[in-house]
Amino acid sequence: MKIALITPVPAQSRQGNRVTALRWARILKALGHQVTIAQQYDGKPYDLMVALHARRSFAAIACFRRLYPERPLIVALTGTDLYGDIRTSAEARESLELATRLILLQPKGLDELSTHLHPKVRVIYQSVPSRPGPPPKAKTTFDVCVLGHLRPVKDPFRTALAARLLPTTSRLRVLHVGKALSDDMAARARAEMADNPRYRWLGELPRWRALRVLARSHVLVLSSHTEGGANVLSEALALGVPIVASHIAGSIGMLGDDYPGYFPVEETGALARLLDKAERDPGFYQELSAWCRRLVPLVHPSRETRRGAGSYTRSIRGSGRLTPRLTRLTRTWLLSPRDRQTPGHPRLHQCQGIHAWGPLLREHSHAGVRSARDDLLLPRPHRPARTGTMGVQCAWRSQHRH
Repeated sequence: MKIALITPVPAQSRQGNRVTALRWARILKALGHQVTIAQQYDGKPYDLMVALHARRSFAAIACFRRLYPERPLIVALTGTDLYGDIRTSAEARESLELATRLILLQPKGLDELSTHLHPKVRVIYQSVPSRPGPPPKAKTTFDVCVLGHLRPVKDPFRTALAARLLPTTSRLRVLHVGKALSDDMAARARAEMADNPRYRWLGELPRWRALRVLARSHVLVLSSHTEGGANVLSEALALGVPIVASHIAGSIGMLGDDYPGYFPVEETGALARLLDKAERDPGFYQELSAWCRRLVPLVHPSRETRRGAGSYTRSIRGSGRLTPRLTRLTRTWLLSPRDRQTPGHPRLHQCQGIHAWGPLLREHSHAGVRSARDDLLLPRPHRPARTGTMGVQCAWRSQHRH
């Protein structure tokens, strides 16, 4: 299939949505598809669109649906759209209705969606390859990594403030990796470094260097107000780094309700107590480590592939129904909604990496074809009302009409 992967983040950025888009593009290409990553939709007749962020990608979503109403459209809710925009933005809510499938990055996100949208939902945990032979930890300091760009939703200085409350005997050092997204944030980071000897702002680093800092750290702190399903949690799990996180739905959906490393949002004292306990109490540190080790399978990409006995030789048929040609099969385990239900949330798939995308795309490749697996068929796509107006204007059409 020819797939458009729309992300609102520019190519040179290292923000989470771009990291997700690049990883998904690699997975989809490995499955034999042609993938185009773009910020805006170019109007071409792709077989499928995958759009990250319901509000910021709305123009592309609306245009693709209007031009190709029968073709599958997947919308991924990645964070601020799920925990904010869908309550305040009509465009974000319309994106959910236009989509044939919705991707969540952790199952708690389902609680934010109207029940009529639940059958559209699939959960894809963000996968990260484990690194053999992690680098040794520092011996003279207890390093705490904060990995994320400096913007208000991340509450980026909470760990630095907590470090100020630790006893003088503490060896804790905060290593903060991330780009300041405003001049005020950059100035505050520099001021904090000057006044707080435990805090070091390393700025934006290449991904491999950022992951090395994380791998060498003793603990990761995620202090965000909201998260859709943070990449950095998957990275910490894959690298064997215990996590201390704010008690928010995006983290609970990945780490579990009873994870012992939570602190209330913006509670500096509670975070300081957790960090002090992690440094001083080997039993507590091992408890965090063991819990995180048990979660590694959630974020581990598939390493097993097999070739199918034959090949799919389907083509695009009339009425826009999609039955794409696939020249090879990749081993993609379908986690049945009957086998892997989230309690109280029927028909919710919990998959990751290549295991998730294979069955998800196969659902779309047989859109409209009845089979014994009726629970996997796509719901009929939303069609805009046929009126005398076009509704939301398609930017591409406007630019190329003459």
